[in-house]
Amino acid sequence: MLHLILSIVFSTSLFAIFKYFGIYKVNTLQAIVVNYIVAFLLGMLSANTIGSIGTIGDQPWFLGAVALGLLFVTIFFVMAKTAQYNGVSVASIAGKMSVVVPIVFGIILYKESTSFFKLIGIVIALAAVYLSSVKDNESNNKGRLLFPVLLFLGSGVIDTTLKFIETNYVSEKEVDFFSGSLFGFAAFFGLIILIIKYFVLKEKFELKSIIAGVVLGIPNYYSIVFLVKALQNKNFESSQLFTINNVGIVVVSTLLGLLLFKETFSLKNKIGVALAIIGIILVTVA
Repeated sequence: MLHLILSIVFSTSLFAIFKYFGIYKVNTLQAIVVNYIVAFLLGMLSANTIGSIGTIGDQPWFLGAVALGLLFVTIFFVMAKTAQYNGVSVASIAGKMSVVVPIVFGIILYKESTSFFKLIGIVIALAAVYLSSVKDNESNNKGRLLFPVLLFLGSGVIDTTLKFIETNYVSEKEVDFFSGSLFGFAAFFGLIILIIKYFVLKEKFELKSIIAGVVLGIPNYYSIVFLVKALQNKNFESSQLFTINNVGIVVVSTLLGLLLFKETFSLKNKIGVALAIIGIILVTVA
C-alpha cells in the first residue's frame, strides 16, 4: 500500500510542478529536456545498464523506442501547458481518462469484445474531459479545450503503442533497459529542438530551467518506479490497483487545485470531476 500511495503522491506532484513552472516563468521545454536526462540517468544507473547503451540500436524495439521518445517529450509538454492553462485537475483528468484510447484501439484493431461497461466508460471519459475543461461564459472555450483534448489523445496513443511494443518486442529482463532508453530518446529529441531554437531564435539556456528540470525529473522517475513496485504486490489485482491509482491522482490533483492554487470550479467542472472518477472505475472493471 505504501508504494501505491507514493506513486499517487509523485504522480500528482508532476502536475503541481508544471503549474509552478507557469507561475515562476520557467522555460517549460528546457526543464522537460533536463527532466528526461535526469530520468534517463536514474533509470540506467538503477538498472545497471550504462554499459549496454551502445547496443540500443541492435534491439528489436529500437524504432518503437525512437517513436515513443518523440511522443514522450511532445505529450509531456502538452501536459505542462494543460496544467498551466487549464489547471492541475483538468490535466490529471485528461491524462488518466486516456485509458479509454487503448480500449478503443483494441476493439477496432484486435476485435476485442465490447461490453456495456466499456461503452459507457468511453462515453463518460469523453464527457468528463469536456465538462472539466469548459468554463461558463467564456468565448474562447474552443481554445481552452485544445490542450486537454491533445493530452487525452496523445496519452492514449502512448499507452497503446507502449503496450504493443512491450508485448511483442521487449523481454521481461529488458523492461528497465527499454524504459530507460525511452527517457534517453525523449531527451535526445528535446535537445534537438532546443539547439534549433538556440540558433534560429537565439534562445539561451536558463539556469533555473536546469534546476526545475532536476526537480521534475526525480518525481517523474519515481512515480513509475513505485507504480511498478505496487504492481508486484500480490495482495492487489492490477485492475484494483490501477483504479485506486488513477482515481487517487484525480482526487488529490483536484484538492491541490482547490487548496493550493485556488482554482475555481463551475457546476459543469464538478460534474466532470465526478464523471472522471466514475469513468475510471467503469473502464477498469470492464
